[in-house]
Amino acid sequence: MAHPGARGPRGEYRKSAERRRRIVDAAVSVFSERGYRGATIRQIAAEADLSPSSLLHFYASKTELLWATMTHRDSVRFAGGPGHSFPDRVVGQAIANEDVPHLVRLYGVLMAESATAEHPARDYFGGRFAVLRRQYADELGALAAAGLLRPGVDPQVAAVTLVALWDGVQLQALYEPDVVDAAEVLRDYFRLVLTDPRVLTAPADLRQWWADQGRDDGDGEGRSRELV
Repeated sequence: MAHPGARGPRGEYRKSAERRRRIVDAAVSVFSERGYRGATIRQIAAEADLSPSSLLHFYASKTELLWATMTHRDSVRFAGGPGHSFPDRVVGQAIANEDVPHLVRLYGVLMAESATAEHPARDYFGGRFAVLRRQYADELGALAAAGLLRPGVDPQVAAVTLVALWDGVQLQALYEPDVVDAAEVLRDYFRLVLTDPRVLTAPADLRQWWADQGRDDGDGEGRSRELV
């Protein structure tokens, strides 16, 4: 319990936090529709029902807003439980992303746009791909060392394939969500490269685990999901 004298998000503090969240939500919407280059502060302010000057009081530039939206996008994390393997965490993250299609759309639009020269998010996405390839290669290498990766599967190549597959299948799922199930496709990929499918948790069980993270735990407030 917080100390009675502690200052929390009350009054103006709460109002400021709520307004920042409203601005970020508006920026996600506008960036998703128009991209970073096509969006303007005026459009984002209108979406947030604020004047441009009021918006700039909270975020000094469009670039600052871009980083706020990416931080918001990266906050949705399927950390998994003690019994969840690396493949489970990948499939689980795809399941978690089903709750936030607007953030998946934001990621797809900005990722494609960032390949252009002098885009402010170019280094972000380039660095992200490098980190993911390295992390996935390490995880897949550990599976190989445990005898769980099929002979002939190179962890480095499989890591590149996994990054490309995940981004591509999520984009397809935005177009045809009733046809393309990103979580199922990723699970099928792991079934192709693993020697023992028992490493994989059933998607229904992963969905249940994720749903449980947001349920009421008896104190009247839903538990927060695994966010970082």
